[in-house]
Amino acid sequence: MALIAAALPAVAVAFLQSIFLGPELQEEKRYWGQFQRLRQHYQETPFNNHSYQVLLHGFRVLCGGTHRKTTWLLGPNYRIHVTRIISPHRSILCRITYVPLYFDHIRMDTYERFDLLLRDAITMQILLLFEVRISECTTPSQIGRVLDETTNNYRPEMQSPLGANMGKDNHSQLDLLRQKWPPARVLACTSDKITPQKLFDTRYSFILPPPTSSYAEAMETRSRFKVWADKAAVESEPGLTSTQLMLTNHDLKPVEKERRQWGPWNFVGFWIADSFNINTWMISSSMIVNGLSWWQAWLCVWIGYSITGIFVAINARFGAMYHIGFPVANRTSFGIWGSLWPVLNRAAMACVWYGVQAYIGGDCIYLMIRTIWKSWANVPNTFSENSGTDTAHFASFFIFWLVSLPALWFPVHKVRHLFTVKAYVVPVAGITFLAWTISRAGGIGPIVKAGNKVHGSDLAWEIVKGIMSSISNFATLIVNASDFSRFAQKPRDALWSQMITIPFGFAITSFIGIMVSSASSVLYDEAIWNPLDLLDRFIDDGSSGERFGVFFIATSFALAQLGTNIAANSVSAGTDLTALLPRWLNIRRGSYICAVVGLCICPWQLLKDSNQFTTYLSAYSVFLSSIAGVMVSDYYIVRKGYVDTKELYDARKEGPYYFTGGFNWRGYVAYVAGIVINVVGFADAVGAKNVPQGAIYIYQLNYFCGFIVSSVMYWALCKISPVPATSDRWMEVGDEIDDIRVAYNSRTPSYDEEIARVEAPKAADETKHF
Repeated sequence: MALIAAALPAVAVAFLQSIFLGPELQEEKRYWGQFQRLRQHYQETPFNNHSYQVLLHGFRVLCGGTHRKTTWLLGPNYRIHVTRIISPHRSILCRITYVPLYFDHIRMDTYERFDLLLRDAITMQILLLFEVRISECTTPSQIGRVLDETTNNYRPEMQSPLGANMGKDNHSQLDLLRQKWPPARVLACTSDKITPQKLFDTRYSFILPPPTSSYAEAMETRSRFKVWADKAAVESEPGLTSTQLMLTNHDLKPVEKERRQWGPWNFVGFWIADSFNINTWMISSSMIVNGLSWWQAWLCVWIGYSITGIFVAINARFGAMYHIGFPVANRTSFGIWGSLWPVLNRAAMACVWYGVQAYIGGDCIYLMIRTIWKSWANVPNTFSENSGTDTAHFASFFIFWLVSLPALWFPVHKVRHLFTVKAYVVPVAGITFLAWTISRAGGIGPIVKAGNKVHGSDLAWEIVKGIMSSISNFATLIVNASDFSRFAQKPRDALWSQMITIPFGFAITSFIGIMVSSASSVLYDEAIWNPLDLLDRFIDDGSSGERFGVFFIATSFALAQLGTNIAANSVSAGTDLTALLPRWLNIRRGSYICAVVGLCICPWQLLKDSNQFTTYLSAYSVFLSSIAGVMVSDYYIVRKGYVDTKELYDARKEGPYYFTGGFNWRGYVAYVAGIVINVVGFADAVGAKNVPQGAIYIYQLNYFCGFIVSSVMYWALCKISPVPATSDRWMEVGDEIDDIRVAYNSRTPSYDEEIARVEAPKAADETKHF
């Protein structure tokens, strides 16, 4: 599926080009594309010592022939072998290589590039790019001497590529050339000397001659699309290749120090705010309905979310250390291109959850309107009876959806203030709701006095199911924990704050839900597990003062749903979609796409049958548990915390995370193994008959089974077929890299130099201590 999805854009482009270009112009396009690929190859491929590459491209050559090999002499030390390929439209593509040129006492391992524009005034227009590597020159004069020799060896009397001798009369042609082009672009055509100052202060751009007029006209329509595509592109680092633009943008690159603004209390507020939502409020209800006592259900919540807190902290370590999100961190375990499939899985789940949580938020808006106009419930219904919604609820949902859109505009590191406000307001509203309900009921009700309805092994497995439902409810956030931990000021800020706050916040919210539902059974002769249904009852039989109380609580719950949707869904989906199309999407645009998809999936249809929706969510957690298992095994066991960050943004075949065609087959085999072990038990969950009891028990432990099997399988495969870029000891280096630009910008000091810089003081301290 991932390969098909990756191939679809190329197929679409080829189809459009076949419409706009005829067969003759297709041939010319092929040569044009071949030249561009050759040019990119020469610009990206590292050179050996004393090795040079030259590109030559000419159009509308006035000579015939299909293939011709010519020797072009540039001074006594240059011998360029030119191979020309003439297209039927007399366009020319030349690949030029030439023998090494040695200068005394000068190493040429690295280079600064300067461009020389030459034009044969008689027969053709050509563009010539020299790439010269100069490093470790002892004095600037040596650089100047090398460049002067290169430039001054060009003479008009030299033999041209087509065999025509240029005489002195052609100096006028060169003068005209200098008038047409800026002097900086025709240095090689003049006697001007290239000084070291010119070399390092001037950046000459590589300019292609225009294609033939017919080709340009045929491509005009396509160019319009390209113009709009360029306008839609997000801001990126200058100087990146097309491949690099498909791997990084501002939201995918490592977070700079200026944006690492999340301290431990920000994570505490984040999870307290996230825990107070309608879904958590009702999480214990299904356990009690299935036969557990209230304290057994509450114990399941404590155990389940304590395990969840550990999972989140473990998977968040990657982001806290290296300050990169889930889509990029995923590249170490699934490959540069293989990571897109897990990212797509996570993004799809986030979009579904966004719609569901937004619809629940719409129910809060429905209550707020009803407290003002009780007749809102009597609005004529324009939806069918089996649609799962009505006009009043849909309008409330749409209002919540619209109000949520401005909150998606703000960057992630600034949204923390919303979570802080939510962390104060929503718990107060929940406790107020609890006290109010107990006061109206005159006590906490009979549920807290009732015992469990199941016994023996059935009781044990119901407890297991309760624990697993708590973990599965958090499956999406476990996978993409790095999306938030990457903003941590220090790695430890994202550790204990999450491990303690997650079980505490969710357990308290569940406890309030149990107590409120127990008290409601005294008021209405039945336990009402949905707090919004209980508030609706309060509106029907309450005074105007009580309606104001309902308005305050419903507003707080709407704020809770908004914060949960941003934290768990929109930001996660935005980050994931950014990885799929980083050239055109950022977190903000991805969040808005998530919101649109959440509206279009008609979430009321999903909530119409709650059992079917719960089964779907449980099944999807199987996929996500396998992804989390592979990632944890890769980071902690296989790589021992070592990650070469800059290589995560490079698609070179020689890169340590490119693996086989950009896919890490070990990760995919482990991922499938973690899914397969739960497949038979899942068949029972969807209603299949004659399913072995052992498979049912395995599925009831689906998250653990998927996580453990995928982790162990990945470790075993890496033992059999080791992966590159690993460490034989625990070595996390990302948190101490000051110049984080080394991860994506080759013009900064190298990653190895940066590591050496931070490791040297450590070694010195250890020596002193010894």
